[in-house]
Amino acid sequence: MIDLKGGAFQLETYTGKMNFYLAAVDDMLKHPTDQPSIGLILCRTKKELVVEYALRGTTTPMGIAEFTHLLKLPDRFTGRCRRWRSWRLN
Repeated sequence: MIDLKGGAFQLETYTGKMNFYLAAVDDMLKHPTDQPSIGLILCRTKKELVVEYALRGTTTPMGIAEFTHLLKLPDRFTGRCRRWRSWRLN
């Protein structure tokens, strides 16, 4: 499961929500022969030490990574995507 966040990593909410999502997926969707689900939280920024402490005590397979979104629409799409401004991350 991937959770794309538009801002910095928030310790208070993101890991708890992902843990909840993964528990629900494993309970309701996972086949008995499947391995546990894996969660990936993608944030614009994160502090390494905070992430390390946030994940240290959990047994749920989870990772937190930074991402860089597109700042400019690639030239090949210019004029084709009218709604680019409304859905891109600011």
